[in-house]
Amino acid sequence: MTRITIAITCSVGDIRSGDWDEHAAFSPIAYVRAVQRAGARAILLVADDEDAEHPQQLLQTLDGVILSGGGSDVAPRRYGQDPHPATAAEEPGRDAFEMALARCAKENDIPLLGICRGMQLLNVAYGGTLHQHLPDVLQHDDHRVLPAAFAHHEVRIEPGSLAAAATGRLVETVLSHHHQGPAEIGADLRVTGRSALDDIVEAIEDPGACFLLGVLWHPEEDERSRVVGALVDAARERRRAVR
Repeated sequence: MTRITIAITCSVGDIRSGDWDEHAAFSPIAYVRAVQRAGARAILLVADDEDAEHPQQLLQTLDGVILSGGGSDVAPRRYGQDPHPATAAEEPGRDAFEMALARCAKENDIPLLGICRGMQLLNVAYGGTLHQHLPDVLQHDDHRVLPAAFAHHEVRIEPGSLAAAATGRLVETVLSHHHQGPAEIGADLRVTGRSALDDIVEAIEDPGACFLLGVLWHPEEDERSRVVGALVDAARERRRAVR
């Protein structure tokens, strides 16, 4: 069978490359490696205004999509709030592009996985809101204990859910690094995972879609995780069904 293609959204920002300071499009290689381990081809998607206007043309060329994490936060104006002082630099073009992809993926049954920022974006795309700074709500910052390092905690997962099928268990030990999370849950989304630390929403899904899952943790960084592989399996099955 022809190898399937999974697209990974990416950030645009300033990086250091050798002797040069570059304005670049980039993604952590862990996303790419996780897709490749599952037997699929990984490509990077850069936000594109025309594709944001006509996402179906793009999605017709893909088998599945990962809305990735990243250094920027979803713009609070997208969910009717003013920015919190801790809200990181925004990427408005990326927000518009990824929201268009999320809505079109649902309409066309394209398997989609939102990770960390991508999960938060997914909730906003469905009309939900975010806690802009979880330490204000929880009185702790245990979801990102150290700069540039992942925290570990457990997530309780609802039996019979897509999240349970994707992880293969009802209690998942996860890697996390975030300061935001879902507040009001978007219409048609179901909460299927919560942090054992503090009950914060960690997994959301749309039961009406073929595979539309958002997780607040980073399965791409854990070689034992089955979550990215579950997306690839769903994309492969959809390809078979379409053919």
